[in-house]
Amino acid sequence: MTSASIGRAPFGKLHDGTVVERVILRGEHGFEAAILPFGATLQALFAPDRDGHCDDIVLGHEELDGYLAQRKFFGATIGRYANRIAGARFVLDGETVQLDANNGPNALHGGVQGFDRKLWRIVELSDDPAPTLVLERESPHGEEGYPGNLAARVTYRVRSPMELSVTYEATTDRPTCLNLTNHSFFNLEGARSGMQILDHRLTIVSDHLLAVDATAIPLHEPPRPVDGTPFDFRKPTAIGARIRMNDEQLRLGRGYDHNFCLAKGAGLCLAARLEAPHSGRVMELFTDQPGLQFYSGNFLDGSTAGKGDRLYRQSDALCLEPHAWPDTPNRPDFPSARLDPGQLYRRSIVYRFSTA
Repeated sequence: MTSASIGRAPFGKLHDGTVVERVILRGEHGFEAAILPFGATLQALFAPDRDGHCDDIVLGHEELDGYLAQRKFFGATIGRYANRIAGARFVLDGETVQLDANNGPNALHGGVQGFDRKLWRIVELSDDPAPTLVLERESPHGEEGYPGNLAARVTYRVRSPMELSVTYEATTDRPTCLNLTNHSFFNLEGARSGMQILDHRLTIVSDHLLAVDATAIPLHEPPRPVDGTPFDFRKPTAIGARIRMNDEQLRLGRGYDHNFCLAKGAGLCLAARLEAPHSGRVMELFTDQPGLQFYSGNFLDGSTAGKGDRLYRQSDALCLEPHAWPDTPNRPDFPSARLDPGQLYRRSIVYRFSTA
């Protein structure tokens, strides 16, 4: 389907020759999102600056080969379990579930071949009432060790005037644990601008965070107050203002790479606000998830070339990932990530853009 608000075209081929398309959902004022069925990936996101100039604000690649060559999670849908599970195992109904360890001793972002490495099916493409793309895949029982045949769906929708919503839905035929999110790397000055994100001003609507050990697994302690720490983003604060403070948690993460505990409530709530001082772009993030992982791009090391043939380095972008708390399947004191037969998993993220 091609219309004024929707476009689609071949983007590349998988190693077996399968063609992967690129679908564009267009909004107002040049706002548009480009999505790949490979990894259900947000490949590009164009938003205007305060002068009306549109630029792509997410890291990634201009060709499919870049996504196939290295697994960097740029814009990808993460599953079955976003973030880490300690020891790559958990116990569910008395049985040990053994996962594939792919991050030291832990399981990270769904294992060795997570949802970000799978080709999703396009099942709906419509511009009524708003430009919408729906992608689906079936994850078989035992994939990466996770129990249950899982039917998953991701819906991308561009809403007026400059808003992108991402909704995840899933069902299972046996008890399992599930935690889906989007892993976009944002730079509101522009993905090709050459500017860092350290002067972006960030607000996170959270009073507590989860402190972690040397392998980024939450410590067995209650959430820590952010008050009086470098993690206090309750008021707009430059990301670089405290990132080099002599703080144990900053040392362990080589910067920010922590889960912030969001307020419990029904429906979508504001979780974060990000402002870029030069372009004037503002992004507000709303979600119904219990946590927000703030990652300041600490492990971008110059080994990957992306858009504009630029080498991506530390502080070139940041991630704001709404999802369940890390290691929840091993922590009965955390909000549950369990999904049972007959239940519908449904979680949403809304990115709302404006200028200041």
